Amino acid sequence: MYPPRSRSRQSKKHSSKKRRRTVWAWFNVVLLLMITGLLAYSFMDNKDKESSAPPVVVTEPSPSSEASATAAAPMEVAPTAEATSSPEPTPEATPETTALPTETAEAVITPVPTVKEAATAEPQATTGNPGGLISGLPENSSGGTVKLNFAGDVIFAGKVAELLQKKGYDYSYSALDGMFKKDDLTVVNLETPITTGGVGAANKQFVFKGAPEALDALKSAGVDAVNLANNHTLDQGEEGLQDTLKHLSKRGIPYVGAGKNSKEAYSAQYFERQGIKIALLGFTRVMPVIEWKAEAGKPGLASVYDSAEALKAIAAAKQQADLVVVVVHWGKERMEQYDKTQQTLGHSFIDAGADLVMGGHPHVLQGIEPYKGKWIAYSTGNFIFTRSSLPATWETAVFQAECSKEGQCSLKLSPMDAELGQPVPMNEADGQLLLHKVESLSSGLVKIRNDGTVVQSAQ
Repeated sequence: MYPPRSRSRQSKKHSSKKRRRTVWAWFNVVLLLMITGLLAYSFMDNKDKESSAPPVVVTEPSPSSEASATAAAPMEVAPTAEATSSPEPTPEATPETTALPTETAEAVITPVPTVKEAATAEPQATTGNPGGLISGLPENSSGGTVKLNFAGDVIFAGKVAELLQKKGYDYSYSALDGMFKKDDLTVVNLETPITTGGVGAANKQFVFKGAPEALDALKSAGVDAVNLANNHTLDQGEEGLQDTLKHLSKRGIPYVGAGKNSKEAYSAQYFERQGIKIALLGFTRVMPVIEWKAEAGKPGLASVYDSAEALKAIAAAKQQADLVVVVVHWGKERMEQYDKTQQTLGHSFIDAGADLVMGGHPHVLQGIEPYKGKWIAYSTGNFIFTRSSLPATWETAVFQAECSKEGQCSLKLSPMDAELGQPVPMNEADGQLLLHKVESLSSGLVKIRNDGTVVQSAQ
């Protein structure tokens, strides 16, 4: 027998409702899964954007609050009495790596642009030539010129100190054939406090100390001035800095980049050569702690984490001198490519009135850039130094400039091997390889001839 029609209709109706409820339930499940997926994707995307965003510009807090230190492998320096070793604090995770104070808001110095950049940004190759000028000494330049030599980092500590105590301090210059005596001005970066006293800086992996006797050979070799704006000058505290200034002054060796107060640290040294007045200034953008910065009544360094004071000093020097040279400590150790921070800061120096910018600190050579008719050499590498395990730190050069009264300079590289405590001229084959390497690191902006002469690339 068949069930009544009313029961059949009810059964079909119930079955239809059940199917609709099932479809609706699955639709809700799919919808929830889609919403969950979209939320997860949005969260991950926002997180990625946050992690890649540039750091917030703030006003010079303590460097210990900076979360990202520049990464570098350790330099090989013997932990002797001259180079004592102690654990690094956060974020100084590796030897020779310094915690960078956070970027600071730059005061506007019209018409000089200020430095606001992310430290990890890649440099940008200059397209064309801003200002329509060609960097270099014009071939038809009238009047006299001055010849300048610039060399890299110099220390008298650790294994270098041990070697020089045995061989004599003049050993470091014995392979140079008196090249520093044949020019008008030679400048090096003195990365060692010169003192017999002082208290070693806490929380630093390498703490240097050099003997005062080392300065006698430095001067006899023809070095005319030193830059003290770097991350080791206060390794023996303020007492060590004061001793360094005293020992340099006693020997008649001018210094820049540090002083008994901020006025002295940021001031230029002036030299009269061949009827040309030269202003020399030194600055650093690498300090373990912000307390190393010179203040009105406090000894220290000329810092360019905030470059306002430095740009003023450059502009003032330009009013007094024919030629303004800036020596700057910056960049990341063992990185052969200069970065956007260096480039922006270097450009601002020239915009403020500098005619030549010579950089250091990375312990390796970096590229050269022409900018508005001026040269920026981003890193001169090591000079009188220890030997690390990285071969690139053994390659260096003396940067030789010839400059006119109008502030135009030619540039030439003299390739060197940075042996332990002694720079030695490279053989011809190795020298050519080094010149090609520096050319390749210069973002296609320069050509370096076989004799080491740097010329602006035609683009």
